[in-house]
Amino acid sequence: MQKVKNIILDYGNVIFMIDFMRAQEAFTALGIKNVDQFFAHKGHAPLFDAFEKGEITAEAFRQGIRDTADVPHLSDEQIDAAWNALLIGVPEGNHELLLELKGKYRLFLLSNNNEIHYQWILDYLKREYQLEDNTSFFEKDYYSHLMKMRKPNADIFEYVLNAHDLKPEETVFIDDSPQHLDTAAKIRSSHIFADQA
Repeated sequence: MQKVKNIILDYGNVIFMIDFMRAQEAFTALGIKNVDQFFAHKGHAPLFDAFEKGEITAEAFRQGIRDTADVPHLSDEQIDAAWNALLIGVPEGNHELLLELKGKYRLFLLSNNNEIHYQWILDYLKREYQLEDNTSFFEKDYYSHLMKMRKPNADIFEYVLNAHDLKPEETVFIDDSPQHLDTAAKIRSSHIFADQA
């Protein structure tokens, strides 16, 4: 293997901690039954994929929740609060580590994200760290809903590699989802599983 020159990081549970169970519990508390059948870390209903690919708006996503779960009475605010319940925050030291890594490697962020979570994260970064966004930590930060593609599809990985002339054999992907790392392996890139267990 050639020397590592580039690192592409996932956001959730690599830099910014999340807990899918918290969202499941919040949706259950709103009266939604069998939440785990349509929303979980390792896979979820097409509605969530479409939202992460920017194919539908936040309003269409909320209506999709109401329709899918048969809960027409839920307000936008209730849905957003439950959906955002999985977002925890950045552990102490992570931003400093990113700045240290940025001094040694070409550093990129590649995150499956969506309009509602993205806005919550921007508000969080401003409130907690006086940051407008994540751009100070990366050469470039990429979010699925803005790119109109998502992991684990190969096109999103290839886009980042091609956009920055990154050689797969000099690039490491760090992600908490095994299915995303399977794609990294197929394009001959090294990868690290960020296990939160």
